[in-house]
Amino acid sequence: MQKILIADDNKQITSILSEYAKNEGYEADITYDGLTALEHFKNGDYNIILLDVMMPGMDGFEVCREIRKTSNIPIIMVTARGEDFERIMGLDIGADDYIIKPFSPGEVMARIRAILRRMDTQENKSKNIFTYDNLKIDLDSFIVEVDGEPVSLTKKEIEILWTLASSKNKLFTRENLLNSLWGYDYFGDSRTVDSHIKRLRAKLEGYQHPAWEIKTVWGMGYKFEVNDEL
Repeated sequence: MQKILIADDNKQITSILSEYAKNEGYEADITYDGLTALEHFKNGDYNIILLDVMMPGMDGFEVCREIRKTSNIPIIMVTARGEDFERIMGLDIGADDYIIKPFSPGEVMARIRAILRRMDTQENKSKNIFTYDNLKIDLDSFIVEVDGEPVSLTKKEIEILWTLASSKNKLFTRENLLNSLWGYDYFGDSRTVDSHIKRLRAKLEGYQHPAWEIKTVWGMGYKFEVNDEL
């Protein structure tokens, strides 16, 4: 049985989400503050975490940062406010998705299903390693190297880079990337793709890669463009 950690200081919300999770066939553990959530993560074997931003002891952003030091477990951030900076911060520190209160418990479960389906697909694949010029992507271990140096990327950024790079010079629209990496039942929009691409590029700028680049095709989408003449 797959396990979910639900961390939120609102007991009504955790009770409702826990019941929905159990009805979906998941085992759910509940915590009401950030420090306890981090302790549960360290001692538990979870498949996904629902993490509220505003919690006593340690907020959700700090909990997410600590988890990302050692794990790529899927994390959905939950926020009571819809400001762009909170969403961007959550994604930038490694969250896989975000959801804004008030929300439908059914929508939360749909997002959980979408993420866990993608995880199952990846785990069932044989070893996935992509190399081109000075770039190496190990999708099984979620490791990216340029010239043998590790690049610190989030799980979603690695998935985007893998999708683009493994189909060199192929154009992907924002909708293509949303559907393949977030799932058809994702409730976000194309700005999510743009934000991830922007952060991915910024992290890769610190490394020389004249033979390849993530190129924007204006009005259409993105592609991993290579220069085989170098």
